[in-house]
Amino acid sequence: MSQIKYYIVIFLVCFSTQLSSQNAVDDADILELRLENHITQASFDSERGNYYSAKDNLEKALEISVKLGDKKSEGIIHTKIARLQFTVDEPENALLSLSKSAEIQRSIDDYANLATTYNVWGIINYNLKDYTTALGYFNSAKTKFEEEDMEEYISEVCLNEAKVYIKLEDYKTAKSLLEKSIILSKKYKQNSILSSALINSGKVLQELGNNNLALSMTKEGLDIAKDNNIIESINESYLTLSDIYQKSSNYKLANEFLKKHIRLSDSILDIKRENLSPEKRAQFINEYKDAENQQLKAQVKEKDQESNLTKITTILSIALITILSLLTLSLYKNNNIRLKTNNMLHKKNDELVIAKEKAELASKTKANFLSTVTHELRTPLYAVTGLTNMLLDENPKPDQIPHLKSLKFSGDYLLTFINDILQINKIEANKVELDPEVFNLKSKVENVISALNNSALDNNIQMHYEYDKDLPTTFEADQLKISQILINLIGNSIKFTKDGDIWVRVNKINEKNGVFNVRFEIEDNGIGITKEKQENMFESFSQGSIQINRKYGGTGLGLSIVKGLIEILKGKIYLKSELGKGSTFFFEIPLAYTEETVKVKKENFSKNINELDLSNIKILVVEDNKINQMITKKILNKMNLYCDVVDNGEEAVEKVKEESYNVVLMDIHMPGISGLEATKIIRTFDKELTIFALTAVTLEDKMHEFDEAGFDDIISKPFKQEDFERKLFNALVQNQSPTAI
Repeated sequence: MSQIKYYIVIFLVCFSTQLSSQNAVDDADILELRLENHITQASFDSERGNYYSAKDNLEKALEISVKLGDKKSEGIIHTKIARLQFTVDEPENALLSLSKSAEIQRSIDDYANLATTYNVWGIINYNLKDYTTALGYFNSAKTKFEEEDMEEYISEVCLNEAKVYIKLEDYKTAKSLLEKSIILSKKYKQNSILSSALINSGKVLQELGNNNLALSMTKEGLDIAKDNNIIESINESYLTLSDIYQKSSNYKLANEFLKKHIRLSDSILDIKRENLSPEKRAQFINEYKDAENQQLKAQVKEKDQESNLTKITTILSIALITILSLLTLSLYKNNNIRLKTNNMLHKKNDELVIAKEKAELASKTKANFLSTVTHELRTPLYAVTGLTNMLLDENPKPDQIPHLKSLKFSGDYLLTFINDILQINKIEANKVELDPEVFNLKSKVENVISALNNSALDNNIQMHYEYDKDLPTTFEADQLKISQILINLIGNSIKFTKDGDIWVRVNKINEKNGVFNVRFEIEDNGIGITKEKQENMFESFSQGSIQINRKYGGTGLGLSIVKGLIEILKGKIYLKSELGKGSTFFFEIPLAYTEETVKVKKENFSKNINELDLSNIKILVVEDNKINQMITKKILNKMNLYCDVVDNGEEAVEKVKEESYNVVLMDIHMPGISGLEATKIIRTFDKELTIFALTAVTLEDKMHEFDEAGFDDIISKPFKQEDFERKLFNALVQNQSPTAI
């Protein structure tokens, strides 16, 4: 018997657990159903003019959405509440609700409803006559709708923007926006928006002097409004028709439509009076209390003689009521001030967010623009430098050599300028990465000075080098960037010094935990810089003056690049200069000391490419530009190398399948499939073939794409002859046996 009871208890426990879990699910379903019911009821109440009942339903819906953790519904409800708050003359509360809505929608990436919030925000600012802010929100709303591919909502935003431009008397812009709104509202059968857009078009056309078309469009808008019982549009059309007839000197019809407008406005006003705002209600309550106080005073006067104690008590009561009223009034005012301040902060914060989004978009657009321009400039530069080198190597006439050298110099200068702009862009976009390696600092500075010594001798300059004896020589850092900084600064001193001296000093400042703070000084006794110009010396495209720019040349980007690289190395740069007495640039960077020995890279390029067995070497050139085809082919023929040329990626794939090649020189941007896609296809059936990317794109930004595609190496256009020959020599050496060399 006891065992039977035990099974009964277990059954009851399991049944109750299942029932409770089912109840939990049912509770969530019930809450979601209530949420939908409250939102639907709020919509009905709002259409009937029962704004406070609608607001009450939305607040209940908001509580349920918070319980359910439904952030999306919570954001939508805040926006709906904001609409109602503005309708009942509570603009401060409406702006606060919109701030809450936007904050929630940004946190969950609900950009579609965020766009709706921006649109409502713009409407409220428009009604508050803050037209500039309103246009900002409308523009943000339209951008978000476009990004989310929600074209049907753009018609209302265009209409709202047009209303702002009408207020600003910019009728041409308003006309363009209204035309777009009419097209979209017809497309999506939005009668309310179409009616208002047609009526506002009537206003605009009247101001532009086209009364006949203005009358036609306004009447069309009125007909749509009447068919769909859109009261506000009907009322707006009456006033617009009155203005049009007034301008056409038809005073009778102008008067009739004006009367209709006044009668309908009175009816709308009566409806609004039935839905007073809380402030108005408070005003009536205060008036009622004032009347009660007067009555109380009258009673006190009548019974004044009954008791002195009663009189004192009554006076104290009145005083207490007065004090409490004053305190209530003070609290109310303080609350309003705090609310306005909070709204202002939210508004500024949202403006900053929008400004940040615009700045990021502008930065991205700038980067894309520079990438495109770079490719378009590098491609013709390949032709200029290639043809110039070819002409110089083909025994030109003596009187042609100076012209060809000038052309070569101009091409090299333009390439340097493009590279400087790209480096500035990468520094500003934080795309420059450090590549530390062990190197000898003393030798590195000596090599830079040695490389620039010929330029110094051309200007009759004596170079001096001092290295601190207390400073070690071996460090681990990005030696390439340090070299670039020194080349720019020493080169700058050589440019602006003639018949003088330049001192390069490297000194130890201090040391902590193996990290040395090192100061580099580059001093010259050249022309110097004025105090006024020193403040802007490290900005892009900045030089001492227009006269200096014309006399000495240069892009004005070198010092800007130097400053950016030093900041990447976590250092600082300073300048001391006096006009006519020279300049000194100081920069300080931290360098990590290491006891590792410097590994000297030994590369043997002494063997000439002609020493190889070239009889069976075949090279495929894939290039769509005819001039570039000719240049590359001539360079290869000059090296006694045979090559085939194709115009696109599809032909390249077929050629590699049909014939055996040692090297493929693959252009990247071509009609049809790109060089990247063609290389990926080739790698599916040939893993060993050497493929070089012959490209004008910036290498640092595209390296990962080249690696993924399967390229062996990259040759950047316009390329240097020696770099091209070196990479080709290495590839051919690897393809041949040692006995063939």
